[in-house]
Amino acid sequence: MMIACLEQERRQRLAPGEPDAEPICGGGGGGGEGDAAVLVRALELQGGGAAAAEACAAAAEDFGGIVRARPAAVLRPAAADDVARAVRAAARSGARALTVAARGNGHSVAGQAMAAGGLVLDMRALGPRMHLVSCDGGGGYADVGGGALCWRGGGELGMAPASWTDYLRLTVGGTLSNGGISGQTFRHGPQISNVAELEIVTADGDSHVCSPSLLPDLFFAALGGLGQFGVITRARIPLLPAPRMVRWLRVVYAAFEEYAGDAERLVTRPESDPDRFDYVEGFAFVNGPDPVNGWPSVPIPAGCGSRFDPDRIPPDSGPVLYCLELALHYDHRDRNNVDERIGNMLRPLRHVRGLEFAADVSYVDFLSRVNCAEEEARANGTWAAPHPWLNLLVAARDIPGFDREVFKRVLKKGIGGPMLVYPLVKSKWDPRTSVALPNSEVFYLVALLRFTRPYPEGPTAEELVAQNREIIRICRSNGYDFKLYLPHYDTQSEWAHHFGDGWPRFVERKARYDPMALLAPGQKIFPRAHAPPLGS
Repeated sequence: MMIACLEQERRQRLAPGEPDAEPICGGGGGGGEGDAAVLVRALELQGGGAAAAEACAAAAEDFGGIVRARPAAVLRPAAADDVARAVRAAARSGARALTVAARGNGHSVAGQAMAAGGLVLDMRALGPRMHLVSCDGGGGYADVGGGALCWRGGGELGMAPASWTDYLRLTVGGTLSNGGISGQTFRHGPQISNVAELEIVTADGDSHVCSPSLLPDLFFAALGGLGQFGVITRARIPLLPAPRMVRWLRVVYAAFEEYAGDAERLVTRPESDPDRFDYVEGFAFVNGPDPVNGWPSVPIPAGCGSRFDPDRIPPDSGPVLYCLELALHYDHRDRNNVDERIGNMLRPLRHVRGLEFAADVSYVDFLSRVNCAEEEARANGTWAAPHPWLNLLVAARDIPGFDREVFKRVLKKGIGGPMLVYPLVKSKWDPRTSVALPNSEVFYLVALLRFTRPYPEGPTAEELVAQNREIIRICRSNGYDFKLYLPHYDTQSEWAHHFGDGWPRFVERKARYDPMALLAPGQKIFPRAHAPPLGS
């Protein structure tokens, strides 16, 4: 029904932006400044002054707070045509060092959206415009700009995407360039598995509409393609009827093998199973009273009166405990049987009895829960501190070793923020996309989301980066089948190892869509002005 509805609907395009693109051009340091000046003249733009300096300073940093690279100019495109015009001018300028990076809301952690001495496209101006279409029988789609922070407006029609990220203040183009993972991924796949159509500006400045049936190679290349093949200016996202309410649950485990076994059974249940949760995530936490890393971090904030009772913990428990986070969608009319359903669904699980936490919240409040955590982090100063986050995808066969070597040894005192660890199912990911995954049907997302106070109250950024390197060293030395998610490497040989058997295809796509490596230089995959040879 959804596919038929989408195919029958006349193609809708975002209206041309009004007013024209807003240039904010600044004097960046280094040799790229002259190249950017050439580009500005080619675009017949004017800019400068304090606003330019502030824009370039902001684009020189990101959420990670580790890498700094100042661009020579920042452009705020108001429409896809502005993006195409800027990229086309850069490609034709003849400046071998000039590069272009699309920047969303600045949540990269290792400079991935930076362009030293080049041009940064602030994509947020493409976000406000949205076109919603509802279809008979429920559902529909949304056409959203690549700079949209979330798919606002669908709630008015009772619709929502099938798959979200936990944090909603990310741009559509950014998440689709990486993957988009959350607790719905085991059911619906990541966000890149839930896209009907893209509008992409390739490195020659041409704009293309693509889908699984129209220019499919470009479509799948861009999904998870780290911005290497084009700038996503619009996405068509299928929508489903949105639930009204959520039963939000957390249950605690003392033994990792029981935690992992239950989690894997939950995510691999057949689609037809009526006792299937709508959301499955989980995290590790410190077995102790630490208010940030330990027991107090487990009760659900919305669960009034919830308290963690440490007397329930088995006496032989280790330094780290585990918590499954679950959700079941329901309608107000179904509330009477929710308790019975939840009881049946929890009964087979091997969690610690008496350490269950629950709250009934609206679907919107459930989706917005991480936004509340952001406000707390801004208030206590940890939002402004460096965030050397580490995200890995680890094969299920290696996750017990990872728990033993990393959680129970390296991270046994916590990291000042969530230590997510939960399983995903590979068959929900389309192999035609550019994402690199472990060679395992079930693999785990491990997300080490550090929120520590700035030095000297907290550890230095260098110490945290060194700890990340130690974790990666442990994975490699033990032969774990793993990939970095939201990857960042310094050498092309590391990138080739990361993509493995998918590297030749990645190189071939780069040669096809961006042979001079104009786009997304902050990823450090291909050097500028050197077209990657086919088959290398």
